[in-house]
Amino acid sequence: MANTRAWGGLPSIAPMLATLGQLPPDDLDRRYGYEVKWDGVRAVAYLAEGQCHLVSRNDHDITVAYPELDPPAHLTKGKLILDGEIVAFDEHGKPSFAALQPRMHLRDPARIARRREANPVAYIVFDVMHRDGRDLTGLTYKDRREVLKGLNVASAPAWRTSDYRVGGGAELYRATKESGLEGIIAKRLDSPYLAGRRSPDWIKIKHVRTQEVVIGGWTEGEGRRQGGVGALLLGIPGEKGLDFVGHVGTGFTEDSLADLGKRLAKLKTDSSPFAKRLPAPTARAAHWVRPKLVGEVVYAERTRDGLLRTPAWRGLRPDKEPRDVRPE
Repeated sequence: MANTRAWGGLPSIAPMLATLGQLPPDDLDRRYGYEVKWDGVRAVAYLAEGQCHLVSRNDHDITVAYPELDPPAHLTKGKLILDGEIVAFDEHGKPSFAALQPRMHLRDPARIARRREANPVAYIVFDVMHRDGRDLTGLTYKDRREVLKGLNVASAPAWRTSDYRVGGGAELYRATKESGLEGIIAKRLDSPYLAGRRSPDWIKIKHVRTQEVVIGGWTEGEGRRQGGVGALLLGIPGEKGLDFVGHVGTGFTEDSLADLGKRLAKLKTDSSPFAKRLPAPTARAAHWVRPKLVGEVVYAERTRDGLLRTPAWRGLRPDKEPRDVRPE
């Protein structure tokens, strides 16, 4: 499925999405290629006419926010569409969504320059969908990876290729868990690139439980947070509207709280956006907002009534639209 906008004369392609699941059984292990699951922001790269456009999952050009992601010069001489992830790293060299957060909302060049020095990023490429007028989405994953291997993507300082291995999923899963990484992705070697579709041919196997959520309101804080955001009221779109899944009051930095306060103030409304009436104590304390902002939390488990137990805030997801959010 292609988006309506084209970049540099290239067709616009929505990224293929993975389903949450478990490791393939041992007898199917070698039918899959396994990659590390990078804890960053998905971006499709359109390279043509000497330029590179980095485009988010919701079809926004985010190139200006990441000026260090200049591609290898030889890649822009032809026409390419690549799939990958923009990733920041912590002081230990591990992918860190928290380290990426300060970069995700910026457009001002001066602020970008300051944040770039403190929070540098890399573009990690794991697929190729188009090359010099040829649509590669019908090729198998294994064949597309061979094409990608020949492109010499990692010849620019901030560009890398995500390694993959055939078989050995359980071993990679254990290794990434020991290293404190988010998880792995299993991709069928014979699978085509299903643009814009969430397919069981790609399986994400996580070490931690994360959930994208839509912010439907907030309650005021106490103590140092008095007068500001204390907790966010969270929802996930359901059949009858926005289903309430709980609230989150931990995991924030002072900067993120200040930023959220400004954003939520612009979205304030008099009525609840949730499909069902919330418990009276919560509703009385709530400040409602139009459900426009998407964030992400990590949580322990779900209760029987669908609430997230002990969620902690990870950050906003400007690369996602509320309609993209679904239960993990």
